Amino acid sequence: MKWLDGNSKRKEPEVFDTVADGLKAIYRTKLLPLEEHYKFHDFHSPQLDDPDFDAKPMILLIGQYSTGKTTFIRFLLEQDFPGIRIGPEPTTDRFIAVMSGDQDGIVPGNALVVDSKKQFKPLTKFGNAFLNRFQCSTLKNPVVDSLTIIDTPGILSGEKQRLDRGYDFAGVLEWFAERVDRILLLFDAHKLDISDEFKRAIDAVKGYDDKIRIILNKADMVDPQQLMRVYGALMWSLGKVLNTPEVARVYIGSFWDKPLHFDENRKLFELEEQDLFNDLKSLPKNAALRKLNDLIKRARLAKGSKSIHTFTSSY
Repeated sequence: MKWLDGNSKRKEPEVFDTVADGLKAIYRTKLLPLEEHYKFHDFHSPQLDDPDFDAKPMILLIGQYSTGKTTFIRFLLEQDFPGIRIGPEPTTDRFIAVMSGDQDGIVPGNALVVDSKKQFKPLTKFGNAFLNRFQCSTLKNPVVDSLTIIDTPGILSGEKQRLDRGYDFAGVLEWFAERVDRILLLFDAHKLDISDEFKRAIDAVKGYDDKIRIILNKADMVDPQQLMRVYGALMWSLGKVLNTPEVARVYIGSFWDKPLHFDENRKLFELEEQDLFNDLKSLPKNAALRKLNDLIKRARLAKGSKSIHTFTSSY
């Protein structure tokens, strides 16, 4: 009996400085060989690199044009960021990663994807048309010291949405959705219609329902009675698109620094704003848990690909 002799040796547990280091080691030694053997990277998702584990939590903003996405980022940062453009027309025509940096500046997409310290290398598969519409805006700000914010082009409606962007817009959104910690869908209180392109965008991120939050922005532009009807119409529209039995969490407010147009709902807006900011502030604390959760999901997918490979190879 091993327990009777005093020489039995118990395997010493591995010790890592951070959770990210532990996840890297598990991925390289346990999961990566399985992915390579069953060609997981060819048909599902590229290999994970160190920046995927070391990256700060990310927030992805999606919405139709002029719903206040870029203004919302400025509201969070309490300052402008390099490359910011705000207006009633479709002003943001590119994906912008707002990140921490030693000085204010803009890094073009082609330079960004070859930076070994950033997690954007796999985006090269979307081609030059996308990379020309992708940039990183760096600035010194306490918010981006712990978070990365991804601004997206305003989604078009009507005849404009038939024009091809030149790259797989829904595919890029899905790539980001897989990696971000929170997805914010913004709606304007005056524009609740969901265009075909917006529906395709929501379909692209639908597999990540736990990350999605809804924001009904510019809610101060309608009076309380109209706001009640707007909220009901939004829930009805979302019910047809999201197709989930659970009710999506909707934050109601006006996320900019201008005075409120209708002041009656001020207390409601302040409470909703605080709830949303508490949710976003919790992301850095829960980042390691989210990465562990995503790695477990990836392992299940890889095991599923193993079963498919075994099944197909038997024929």
